Amino acid sequence: MLKSYEAIYENGEVKWLDEKPTVETARLIITVLEEKVESEKKRRFPPASIAGKAKLLGDIVSPIVDEEDWECLK
Repeated sequence: MLKSYEAIYENGEVKWLDEKPTVETARLIITVLEEKVESEKKRRFPPASIAGKAKLLGDIVSPIVDEEDWECLK
C-alpha cells in the first residue's frame, strides 16, 4: 500500500511536517515542488520613502461616508 507524507528537504536532511513513516527501510519516490512553502516566504515591507505619509481619515472601524451615500446599496 502506498501512503503519502509531507516533508521538507533542507541541507541534506528530511524534516517531516506531519506524521512520520513507521518503517525501518523503504523505497521513496520524491516529487520536488519548486515554490517555497507559505511559512518560508519573506515578509514584504513598504519602501522607506513612504514612511510616515499615511493618514487616517475618520474612524478606522466605521466608514467615513454615510451608508446612504454608498452607490452599491441602491
